Amino acid sequence: MVGSHSPSLRLFAGIIGTIVLLWVVATGALYAAMTRSPETFGAVMKDVPPVTMAILPFKPLWMSARAGHLDVGDAAPDFTLPSLHGGATIALSQEYRDQPVVLVFGSYT
Repeated sequence: MVGSHSPSLRLFAGIIGTIVLLWVVATGALYAAMTRSPETFGAVMKDVPPVTMAILPFKPLWMSARAGHLDVGDAAPDFTLPSLHGGATIALSQEYRDQPVVLVFGSYT
């Protein structure tokens, strides 16, 4: 009969619908956290179970949230970091006024 579904089919559809809704909400919440400051994102991620990385589209969300808007030839945005020896801070804009600056992102280990 058209329009009649067994209770088990309706239950199954309800469960699948709830899972999809939870996935969409969790994906949106993760993306929102990624667009915040690194400190806020770190505070959120410290409580997220590792299995979340396998369930949610972490890499595409991250690439979108942190893509930036620089083109070749644009000046690097200014930022300030604490010095390695403590106490002072170093601003990129102050450093490249006096001399060329090379930014290296990586590990020497």
